[in-house]
This record gives sequence, structure tokens and C-alpha cells, in this order.
Amino acid sequence: MVLNFAEHINFLISSSRETGGGEVKTSLLDEWTSYRADSRDVYPAEQAPVTDLWDSVLDVFRFQAVHPAMRTVLGKLSSDRASTLYDLLASSRTNDEILREVSELCALDDTGLGRELVQSRDVVLQQVSPLFNGATGSGEVSYEPEDARLRLEKSLKANASRPLFTKCAADTPEVLPHVYASGANLSGGSIPQSGAKHSLPVGTARHDYKDYLEYVVPPATAVPKRPSERQIAVSELDDLAKGSLAGYTHLNRVQSIVYPTAYGSNENILICGRSYSGAFIPGKTDVAMLTILRVLDQHRGPSTRELPTPPTIDRDSFKIVYVAPMKALASEITQKLSKRLRWLSIQVRELTGDMQLTKAEIAGTQIIVTTPEKWDVVTRKPAGEGELGSKLKLLIIDEVHLLNEDRGAVIETIVARTLRQAEASQSVIRIVGLSATLPNYVDVADFLSVSRYAGLFYFDSSFRPIPLEQHFIGIRGKPGSIQAKRNLDRVTFEKVSELVKQGHQVMVFVHARKETVNAAFALKDAAMAEGSLLDYSCEDHPQWAFHRRSIGDSRNKEMKQLFDHGFGIHHAGMLRSDRHLIETLFKARAIKVLCCTATLAWGVNLPAHAVIIKGTQVYDSTKGQFVDLSVLDVLQVFGRAGRPGLETSGEGYICTLEEKLPHYLEAVTSQTPIESKFLSGMTDALNAEIALGTVSSVSDGVRWLGYTYLFVRMKKNPLQYGLSRETVFDDPSLVERRQQAIRSAAKQLAQLKMIDFDADAETFTTKGIGQIAAKYYIRHQSIEEWKVSFKPAMSEADVLRTLSMSTEFNQIQVRESEVKELEQLMRGVPCEVSGGIDTNQGKVNILLQAHISRLPIQDFALISDSAYVAQNGGRIIRALLEIAISRMWANTTVVLAAMSKAVEKRMWPFEELMRQFPLKADIIYGLTSFRSEYFPQELACMTAGELGQLIRLNENKGSALLRAAKQFPSTELSPFLRPLGPEMLRIGVSVARTFTWNVQIHGSAEPFWLWVEDKEENTILQIKRIVLREQPEVLDVNFIVSVVGKRLSSVTIRLVSDKWLGADNECSVSLDNVVMPAISHPHTRRQDVGFLPISSLRLPAMEQLYSAAQYNSLSAIQTQTFWSAINISANVLLAAPVCSGKSSLVYMAIWSTLLSPQTVGWALVVAPNKAVARSTLSGLSPGAAICGIKMEYDNEKTIFSPPGRKAIRVVTAAVLLHALRPRHATRSRPNLVVCENLEQLDDTYELAVSLLRHATQHSPTRYIGLSRSLNDPTDLASWLGVESRELYSFLPRDREQPLNCSVQTYTMPISEALFKTLAKPAYAAMGLGSLTESAIVVVPSRLHCTTIAQELITQHNLNSMVETGFLAKTASAIDVEERLVQSGDFMTMNFASRGIGIFHRGMSETVRQRILELFAEGIIRVLVVTREACWKLPARAGAVVVVGTQYVCVDPSTSQRQLKDYTLLEVVEMQSWAVQQSSLGHFTLFCPAEDGEMFNKFLSDDGLPLESQLLETDLLTSWYRESLGGSLRNKQDAVQALSFTFMARRLVSNPTYYDVESRSLDEVLSRVVDTLEAT
Repeated sequence: MVLNFAEHINFLISSSRETGGGEVKTSLLDEWTSYRADSRDVYPAEQAPVTDLWDSVLDVFRFQAVHPAMRTVLGKLSSDRASTLYDLLASSRTNDEILREVSELCALDDTGLGRELVQSRDVVLQQVSPLFNGATGSGEVSYEPEDARLRLEKSLKANASRPLFTKCAADTPEVLPHVYASGANLSGGSIPQSGAKHSLPVGTARHDYKDYLEYVVPPATAVPKRPSERQIAVSELDDLAKGSLAGYTHLNRVQSIVYPTAYGSNENILICGRSYSGAFIPGKTDVAMLTILRVLDQHRGPSTRELPTPPTIDRDSFKIVYVAPMKALASEITQKLSKRLRWLSIQVRELTGDMQLTKAEIAGTQIIVTTPEKWDVVTRKPAGEGELGSKLKLLIIDEVHLLNEDRGAVIETIVARTLRQAEASQSVIRIVGLSATLPNYVDVADFLSVSRYAGLFYFDSSFRPIPLEQHFIGIRGKPGSIQAKRNLDRVTFEKVSELVKQGHQVMVFVHARKETVNAAFALKDAAMAEGSLLDYSCEDHPQWAFHRRSIGDSRNKEMKQLFDHGFGIHHAGMLRSDRHLIETLFKARAIKVLCCTATLAWGVNLPAHAVIIKGTQVYDSTKGQFVDLSVLDVLQVFGRAGRPGLETSGEGYICTLEEKLPHYLEAVTSQTPIESKFLSGMTDALNAEIALGTVSSVSDGVRWLGYTYLFVRMKKNPLQYGLSRETVFDDPSLVERRQQAIRSAAKQLAQLKMIDFDADAETFTTKGIGQIAAKYYIRHQSIEEWKVSFKPAMSEADVLRTLSMSTEFNQIQVRESEVKELEQLMRGVPCEVSGGIDTNQGKVNILLQAHISRLPIQDFALISDSAYVAQNGGRIIRALLEIAISRMWANTTVVLAAMSKAVEKRMWPFEELMRQFPLKADIIYGLTSFRSEYFPQELACMTAGELGQLIRLNENKGSALLRAAKQFPSTELSPFLRPLGPEMLRIGVSVARTFTWNVQIHGSAEPFWLWVEDKEENTILQIKRIVLREQPEVLDVNFIVSVVGKRLSSVTIRLVSDKWLGADNECSVSLDNVVMPAISHPHTRRQDVGFLPISSLRLPAMEQLYSAAQYNSLSAIQTQTFWSAINISANVLLAAPVCSGKSSLVYMAIWSTLLSPQTVGWALVVAPNKAVARSTLSGLSPGAAICGIKMEYDNEKTIFSPPGRKAIRVVTAAVLLHALRPRHATRSRPNLVVCENLEQLDDTYELAVSLLRHATQHSPTRYIGLSRSLNDPTDLASWLGVESRELYSFLPRDREQPLNCSVQTYTMPISEALFKTLAKPAYAAMGLGSLTESAIVVVPSRLHCTTIAQELITQHNLNSMVETGFLAKTASAIDVEERLVQSGDFMTMNFASRGIGIFHRGMSETVRQRILELFAEGIIRVLVVTREACWKLPARAGAVVVVGTQYVCVDPSTSQRQLKDYTLLEVVEMQSWAVQQSSLGHFTLFCPAEDGEMFNKFLSDDGLPLESQLLETDLLTSWYRESLGGSLRNKQDAVQALSFTFMARRLVSNPTYYDVESRSLDEVLSRVVDTLEAT
């Protein structure tokens, strides 16, 4: 009988009704009285307490099944001292800290007994906790007989006096439907809030030996099948599932239980269970497969299900991501899934640190297998790989129990990001978690948003197909001592020997490649010494001779030596053929003992009866030291124990140090709840979210933390995270605690200038450094370390010193065994090593230089450190490079770019550049063995024969070298300068590719950095990232640089390859001869002196027309210019902002001219294009109808014919030019010529008006020109014959209607991801409900309309509780759909029902008109339009947001995609949509960082620049040829005609723009004519 004190007490103090009758108590009392003082044979004499007799029967329970050391100690102590001892053992202090106090308290002379007691404290506490229950806190419980009797009496009296029914029901434990556990583990999910541990499994045995301590955990008792369970036959499944589970007849028990939820619903799932024999109890991959098949089934067309399955799946509409814990497992999962789904043409690819995917590969891949860290990096990037997340439908996370390890913070990050994405996009992203058994699986389920009743599945170890007996062995001896190593070797041999004698195969796992050989020979030698070597021999195997011959072919002598004695070795450093041979021999039982590394457990399904983990110290290069073997690896190794179908049991042994034994016992048997590790990485995770745009305020951060496992555990176990229970009681949602955490992290980031933190508004804005740190996974501590050493001018040695200071390398330690080799390496590296070999920074520096120099390294740990340094060094250098670029440091950027490529190529910039090609070694040797140095461009100019002689080889070798030299990236730079005003200079560069393109070498593109730098100041003025392709061969790039306050005598244009060392180019451009145009006429100041009434026009008919339109007075600008425009006949030029009344004023001038009694004639209105012409026609028609004036439009045949009556003729510039051709006669001259929208002056418009001016030079024709605000309209006024007093030039800010303009910049390339990133700030810029009630959003192309519309809806869902989206409050989505249903455009209809209208040229005219009507009526409040619609959109809004200022177009001649910029004219037109007559307008422009200054300058400050385009096209040449011999009789006539052009004036005012040096007009025009004649 197993006695239990607590159970006895419970029976005694409970009522008879509760216990089932008094006879039970009587029998128990009989049991008590049977134990007498003479029952001293209960324990052996040496283990009995010191007291001769037990004072009380309670002593039976006090000492039963207690650790021997504790029994010995308790026998010496009184109850109060025993309670003190219990408090010491239960404290959080370390073993070393309490050892002395325990020895003194117990008066122990034997310190070994005290040490044993302290080291076994976890086991002791479990055993004696019932004895001291209640004694560790508020008071002490006495176990003296009298005290016990009084307590019993008190309890019995209380029971007798209480009523029969209390009407109070006790809380019952939560029963979850899918928790399958044997009786001992039923409470696994219901752990105490304090995080207390569970007891060891029932039946666990403890054996104490001289050299080691061993715990044996028996196999779990099988959980019986439930009545509702049944095994599902594969034949019952649909075609999709049957085809993907080929080879199966039935699903196993676990799969059958999970199947209805996994395949029949979209529930998030958490499956907890153990992994065995490479399969998840069993079939982990197949459990995940069911959820994958669910996604595939959901993306089959409803009308195509009768067709064969593969063609019915829409492969472009979804992505599935499988997150595996390590690269080796990712490769294995990729292979398994690829094999299963190949019949469906589903593409599965691996995406890890070693495997990168192109954009095309990402687009063509349906399932991505990756690691947590890689997926975190990918989802941090909105561009490229980051676009994967937009189509994510299923996220499978393997080994979720890693939350308890350092990598757990990454898992929390990606889960929180996914959950927020699902919520924000209102899309279904299913999360499936696969985990080992863990005690607090309910917490993990809550974290993954898994329903406890639908998606939580828990399977204990009894579901293992092969029962596993687990042995936990604690080796005695000081860590690292010879004695401990001897004990480990002895115990390992002892266990191996026992198993082999029983006829079993054994796998011994060690943790270094060399150790596999050492361990195998150590076992062989020990067996030989013992005389049992024959037990290991496999010579009696029927095929032993055949296998002996097979292994004889191997060149691995150790493998051959060991095979003869029945031993084998296996590690990743062996040849693949040797590894495969060993695996075959072990499967064939031709080897009894296999010594291997953990790669065998992960990569190959090779089970054995028993596995032994020999030692748990593993070198971790990421920490630079030996660490404990991860529990994940232990579980994976134990998973290899047992041979399904061949054996009925398996055994797993782990041999570790005695002090580590409790850790592995608790972790592997799932005693300790897993906690969050998120706090350690929260600051960097917050920076990543801010950079991504998902967190922009403290409140956003609080919500974000609510998705983490940290939040779940803080509520359950607050003490673990520094919180009191009162805090949780007062604030159950921990809002204040989360706010504090976010504010604290944000302050750190703000101090490092990674973000801007507005403490008052509690908002965040990412900065360049923060974005770079997030992109390259840089810790904020590293940013802090770099502050001192990172400078504008740095050498290679400085760069290496700065990089070595990164906290990512803090764990790299210098070991004594490495000093000699480090000294040898330091002598072989080219750069000075700061700190030498005595510091970890010095070691990192040496290893990185050794990596670049390709120096050999011998020490194993040093090899591992070198790989870690090289892998992370390249990433960190790229981050430093981008930071230098963001700070515009020219020198440092060049050095970092070279060092980045040096790490990647493993060669220094000063080495032979042709080494970058896959040339044979003798060719490279020939190039490097001469003193003379040849650049690739020089080699490319030689012949194959000359090159063969140069390298002292034959012509064939020379030919190979010549091909490579011609393929070496080389370029030519051709700069040109174009002043855009007195303060802005456009520097243009033509980059010509001069090398032979080879797709195998160059791929589809070659990236370069191109910048303009001020070499004297070591400053980059403008920088762009460009891409050279096979076509076109020349790429034109423009930079616009402000020269205000700069004394630039020259600039340097530098081109730096992003991939190739030595492929850089530069040219210097002198600015000494640059002539910047000067403003000769100051801008007109707007005078607010009162508004003239409309009666000032003195035209009653017009007054009546304007009054009917409620136009009673003129605006300020109209008033100021009224006299010149209406009352005199002088030519006038009015340049003013949009909505200043320019057109209305000129219409008045037309009426005033034509309605004058003295006038008998007509007016001509010239427009740059048809859109402006139609608008003008529409504005003039009502007045013309009232006054009886004839309106004509675009009729070139009648433009200059005498009108029958007064008329207004509206024409486009193209029609006017055609009418002015030499063959047409100008019979009638207009009285008035109005030139509309002169800011749109192009070659056609200029030539047409110039010819008209030439033709009317002797007639009294009046010219009025209208334009948007210009930075210098002086030459334009001169061209139109306007005197300075009639020139009115107003600045953009002089508009009467207030307009708030904001220019925000970004650094990302144009992509779909860019628009997703900008969606959040664009949504904020619209300000619907707070700033205005309507908004227009401009995107580059129609493809972006859907993206931005969807993202705006997502942002609205996140920030508003209104479910109708952007619809007006009184509008109905159904009504909107009814108005658009006839169009058949369901996507447009869907967006419109959410309040967003789509408007682009690809839509039908009817749909566009309906959308405009809904927007004008205020039903839909957001209009998304494309750039091409900027001249045709008849709408305005309170807010206009331009999302991006670049677009991609296809060159019709080459079919190549080209990136182009919006013109300033287009942006100004878009800006005009935000001008409101009676309220403040808002205009927000998102543009590339390099264009921000330009847009601010021209849109808000100075006005638009205007230059002639006549010399940029063939139009002038064509006109010259047509006119020669006609109107142009000689060169002087041509010069005289050209003098009427706008070009003639700009050639003198801005000669540098047109590449002319002389400032004499006649001379310049004479040269233009010479050029025309030459062409």
C-alpha cells in the first residue's frame, strides 16, 4: 500500500457523506495503528532516522519515499529548523549561494551530504512539499502529536456543525474536448498562475550510483479510444486528399482525430505532441498537409470541380508558409511537400539564409518553407520577398515550444505580425502550430488565437507508436574536469555494452565531427579492454562479406577500420557517398553501434532501438561559447529511438552533468511551463513594426503587444515579469504596463535617432536609420556602439574596427587554445587590427579579414566563429553602407561599398579583378605573376593571341580571358548641365553600357549606385540606385541639385557597382562656366485692397450672366489686373496660381473687346491641347450665346478666313501650326489672341504662337497670355510683346483659397509593396472626418488602383468602427451597387459599395460617369485615379494625395520597361484639385527622397520653370525644310523668323541649358540655323 499523508488527513477531516461512510475511516485508523515503534524495518538501518523510535504515527508519512539525503537531515532537525531548511531549498537563490547556509543549519560535518541535498533540491522539494504545505509563507505548521490532535478535533467539530448543503459549488476544472492524456497528465493545461512545476511521471525510478545519478521514466500508459473515435479510410476522402496521400490506406489515430478540423474548417490549430522516428506521432508533415489541402481546395473554381483536380487550382491567388525551426529541417520538409504535391503542379521552395528567391520565383511558388528568423526578415521588408505576405492564407509554425528559448521572441514577432495583418486586411490567415508536449498548452493556444474547444489538440507520449523508455543520467564530477570526462566515457560504454549484449542497435550522438571518430574508437577500445569486442562484431551477418567489399571502396580509413568491429561513424563532413553507405549498412543491421552528430537526427530517417546522447555541451557560434544542447535537439534525437514495425519498444538516454539533470528532466518530461522571451528583443521588434508602418503610436504599440505570448503569460504569471498580482487585479488587460513598455522602448529608439517620438501626441515616425536597422536585422545596441567610430571619412581599417564593435558579435570570446592561430592569422591579414587578439573585437576583425583573404583555419570552434562572423559581417556592412548613404558621406560610402563586395566575393579590392570570373587557376596565375597591372578594360582591347602571350599560355586560354574581359561591367558617363532657375541645377548623366552582356554572368540586371558629390566637402548631393539591362544600352538619369549657399566649382559624378569590385567609374564636371539665369523681374505682390464689383465691366448683358451665377465681385488678383486686361489694349501676361480667376478675367477681356462698338473682328483662343480647348469652349459658350457671337472650334480651314460676324475661334496649338504652314495664307488677322495655359508650352505650341506673332507683327493684334505661377516669366512676356508694367507674376502662395501643401519622401523603389507601405500615411493624409469630407488619391497606373483601394479599406477597418467604409453616413451600399450593377465591373462595384471610386482610362465611359456622379453627390468620399487622368478629371476634393511620382512605361521601339518621373506640370494639375473655394484644401505628395527638395521649391515657393523645347525635337527642322525657298529665302530670313520664338530669348538668358557659350542673340541664332541646315 502506498501511503499518502494528505489523503489520510482529507479522509479524517471530511464528513462521512463526502468520504462514503465511516467504515472507510475505521479501516484507515486500523492501518495507522498497525505501524508501531518497532517497525524500524521500513527502511534499511543505514537510512533510518537518528531517533530510535517514531514519536508519532505521522513520522511514517514524514519520511516515506523521501530522498536519502533529506531523510538523514530531517532526522536531526526539529520542526522549526526543518521549515527553515525547506524555505532555503525553495528559494530562488542558486545552489552555491545556499550551500553554506544549509550545511550550517543542519550542522553537517559531511559537506558532500549538503552538496547532494542542494543539487537534488528540485526532487526533494517535490517529495516533501506536502509535509511543509503552508510552512513557507505566513506561518509554520507543527507536526507534534498534540498539535495534530487539536487540529483534527477542530476540523471534526467544524464538519459536524456545518449544514448538509452549502449551496456553493466548487470550481470544476475546464474539460477540453481534444486533450488526450493518461490520468497522470490530465491537468496538463491547467497550470498554476505562479508557473509551478508538475511532478515527474508516475513510475519514475531513481538510481543513485557512484559515478552517476539516473532517472528512468517509463513509457506512458496508452490513452484508450473514445467512443466517438474512428479510423478514417483514405478511400473516403475526396480526390484532392486521396491524390496527395498516395500510399496510405487509412489515416492514423492522430490524423483521424484532427482531420475534421484540419480539412473541414478554417480554425486555427495547435497540435501538441512528441516527434518520433522523424514523424509526428506519427505523420507531422501529413497533419500539416491536411491544412495545406484545405487551402488548395478553397482555391478551386466552383464551376471546375468536375474537371481533373490539378488544372482547377488557382495557383496565383494564395501563398502558404511553413516555418521550420532550422535549415536542415526546412530542406527535409521542402522535399516531402514537393513529392506529395507534385501531381498538383504545386511549387514548393525553400527560403532560408542559404536560399534566396527572385521575384519571378516568388510569384511562381505556392508554398514557402523557411525559418523563423528568415520569415521575420522577409515580412519586415514590404518590397521583394516581403510581398509574399500579401497573399498569405496559411502559416504553419513547427516546434512552437521554442517560445521558451532565445529564438522564441522571433516566433512571437511573426505571429503577432500575422495576426495584425489578418485583422487589418479582414482576410483569413490560418495559423497552425505544431509543438512538443508542454504543460501550459492552453496559453500557447490563446497566443495563436486557437479556440480551446475546436482547434486545440493535445496528445501525450502514450500516442507514440513505439513506447519509449527515457533514461536521464547525471554524470558526477566537476564540469570540464578529467574525472567528469572519464565518468561520461565509462557510463556511455556501460549503457552501450548492455544494449548490444541484448541484441540491440545503438546510435551514440556527439556534438562535433571529430568526436564521432573519437567516441567510436573509445568504445571499441573499452570493449577490447573488457574482452567483449566480439559482442559488437557483425561477421555473422549473411551479407557481411558483400558489405565489407562495399566499404572497401571508401577512402575513409577510419570508417573501414571501425566497420570490422561493428562500429560506424556519420557526420556532415563526410562524402555523401560514404554517408549513404553507412546509412545503408545500419539499416541492414551490418553495424551495431553508430557514432554520429545531430545532423543525422534531423536530416535522415534512420531509427535504432536505442539512442544515447553523450554529453550536452555544444559549441554555439552565435554565442561564441559552449551551451546546453537544446531541448529541441534532445526531442529530435529521442525521436529516432524505436524501429516501427520491427520492435515494440525503444530507449533514449541522455548523459549530462549532474547539475544539468533537473533542467533536462523538467524540459523533456514537460514539467515546467514555457515562458516568453519577448522582453529581451522588444525594442528591436518595435522598431521593425514602426519601420513597417504597422505601429505609429503608443496605442498601436499597446495593441501590438496584445498579440504576443508575453501578454498571455504576464497575466498568468506576473511575478515572472516583474509585476505584482495586485497590478493584474487592478488592470486585468495590463494596458498601463504595456504603455510603459512601449514608451520605454520608444524613448531608447528616439535617443538613437531611429525614430521620431512625439511624447505629447504619443506618435512615432520612422527615420532612415531605424528603417535600415529593421531591414538588416541590426540591434539598437549596435547603432549606439557605432555613434563614436562611424565618421564621414573612413579607411578600410576604420570600417573593420566599427563593424567589430557590433553587439551582434558580443558573444565571440577569445579562448586560450586559439591565441596562437589568431596570431598567425593576424600576420597574414592586410589591415591593422585594433585591439589585437586580446579582445573579442580584435578576434572578429581578424576572422573577417581572414575570411576575405581565404586564409585556412584549423581549430573547429574558430572555424565555426569564422563562419558566423562572415555570415553576419556582410549583412552589417550593408547596413553601414546604407547609413552612410543616408548621411550623404561620399568617402565612407565608397569604402563601405568596396568592403561589402569584398566580403561577398572573398577578395580584396586591390587583388586581381578577373578573379571574379570562373576562370581556370592557370589563367589567374598568369595575370598575377607579372609586375604590370592590367585593368579589365585594357585586356578587352587586346587580341586573344596577345592575351595568351601575356599570361604565357596558348591562344585558347587567351580567348577565354578575352571573353571574360569583355563581359566585365564597364561604362561611359556623359554628363550635361541644365539650370532650372537661379537656384536649381539639373545635372543629367547618360550611362552607356560598354560591355558584352551575358545572362549567365550578369543575370537580367546589373545594379549600380550613381551619385553626384561635392568632392571638396566629401558630400553626396544626390544619389540614385539604377539598374543596367541588356536593353537599352544607354540610360539617362537626372539629378536636380540646389546651389543655394554652395560654392561649387565642380562636382564629381560617380558610378559604383553593387556587385562587382573594380567596376566603378567617375567623371568630374566643372561648374566654372555655368551661367545660372537671373530673375530680371520681381514677382508681383498681391494687393488686398478690396474687390471690384462685377458692374465695373460695364457690359449689362455680361453682368446679368455673372449675377445669375452668383458672381458679384472680382477676386483680389482679378481686381489687381483688371485695368490692364480690360481697359487698355496693351499685351498682358498673367502668371498666377490655379483658381485665381485667370480664365474668367480673360473671358471678360474677350467680351470687352468684341462687344466694343469700334471692334469689327474676331478673337482667337489658343490652347495647348483638346482638353483645355474644350474647357475654354464650355466657358465661353453661354456668354457668346447671349451676345450673339459665333463660336468656332478647331477648324484649320477657316481660322484665318474673314468671319461673317463677330466670332471667337478656339483652336489647339497643333491645328494653329498646321494652319500657319507656308501653303496656307493668313487672310484675316485676329483682334485678340489669348494663349491659355502657357505653362504647358511645348515645341508645337511655341512654334505655332511664334509664327502667329511673326505673321501679325505689323497688325494691331493684342496678345494676352495666361499661365500658372512661373519662377521667371520675363522671357515669356518678352516673347508675347508684353511690357514689364503689364507683366503680372504671382507666386504659388498668393492664391486666395488656402491650401496646405505637404511633401513627404520615401526611399523604397517603386513596387506594389511601396503602395502598401504608403497606404497608412496616405490614409492619415486624407483626414476624412477630421480635415475634410472627400479625398482624391492619385496612383501611377490602373494596376495600383486596386492595391491602394484595398489598403485604404484595411486602414479604415483598423482605425474606425464604421462598417460602411468610406460611404457617406446616409448612403446605402445596396443603392450604390444598384447604380453600377449594369456595368458588369464587379470589382469597381465592390469598392464603390465601400465608398471608394476607381477612375482610369481603361474603364468604360458609362462607368466613369457613374463614379463621378456618386463622388459629386458625396455618396462615395474617396476617388482613386491614375496619373494619366490628371488632365481629364473634372472633380475636386478637400484632400488630394499623390502616392508616388514615378511610373513604369514600355518603350514601343524596344519593348523595354522604363521608369519615368511625373512632370512638374502633372503634379501642379493634381495640386489644383485640392483648391477649394470656401474651405482649406490639403495636398500631400509622396515622392522619392531625392526629389523632395525640387517639389518643395517649385510647387510652393518659386513656381514652375519654363524652357523651350524646340531644339529637343525634329519639329523645328521639319518647319525649316518646308519654309526654305518660300517664306525663308535666306539665312537672314531664318534668323529673323527664329527671333520671334521663346527659344531665342532663353538661349541668351539661360545659355548653359542649351549648351551655348555666346550670349549674342544674332550669333546664337545663326548657329542654330547652321545646325538646321546641316541636318
